[in-house]
Amino acid sequence: MSGPDPEILRHYETRREEDRISKGFGQLELLRVQEVLGRHLPPAPARILDVGGATGVHARWLVERGYKVRIIDLAPRHVALANEELGILGVEAEVGDARELPVEEGAVDAVLLFGPLYHLTERGDRLRALAEAKRVVRPGGLVSLGAISRFASLFDGLARGFLFDDAFLPIARRDLADGQHRGVGALPHSFTTAFFHHPDELRAEAVESGLEVQELVGLEGLAGWLGQLASRWDDPRDRERILWSAAAVESEPSLIGLSAHLLLVARRP
Repeated sequence: MSGPDPEILRHYETRREEDRISKGFGQLELLRVQEVLGRHLPPAPARILDVGGATGVHARWLVERGYKVRIIDLAPRHVALANEELGILGVEAEVGDARELPVEEGAVDAVLLFGPLYHLTERGDRLRALAEAKRVVRPGGLVSLGAISRFASLFDGLARGFLFDDAFLPIARRDLADGQHRGVGALPHSFTTAFFHHPDELRAEAVESGLEVQELVGLEGLAGWLGQLASRWDDPRDRERILWSAAAVESEPSLIGLSAHLLLVARRP
């Protein structure tokens, strides 16, 4: 097994990824994750392993709801911040790899895999991470997978004008062709090395790993691409309408890939 890609580590060591979904309109993704997971999580104080949990954006709300949370993440900066900011709440964080978890078999009630599948570009590595998630969760326990949509660069490029940059167009084309996203460092809006899933592909990988799929949804829907909605986000009534719009089409097969992020919920048999 090869080690983590240095380019991916550099990306997360030099950016405040922890701010992406914790502020403003970015909270659309966070609130939708809470909504979908809320339908499936076991009652607190269940034990949750947050693999790729970064600085604890999900761990924070989970521990505040009474869950016991442990974070495993590749980036030392993430782990240090999580321990510094959430250690007082009982969250434990350590450096580790999703493909080889330092956790005993059946030790937790739920596993969240919200970051690793973004960056495991080889199918074999993704299946290994899924096998590890299945191993460490108890029988009947929950495994939830986050992925980036195959169509994300296309829609983002249209929404924010990047598609008209000649350096960005090949990125979008390759994403559509095989899901292998390779950013260009000179582009300020470029993401790092990643894999973008087709919804059917994410489901197939979960099934091949022996997980029982409960549901697969698109998180943000069209709303996530409409930057003008940010001005409405602080109005509680408007925020509810935006959230409703995403939930209304979350499981429509023809529209799941419209969302920037996919969420799959499964269980270990």
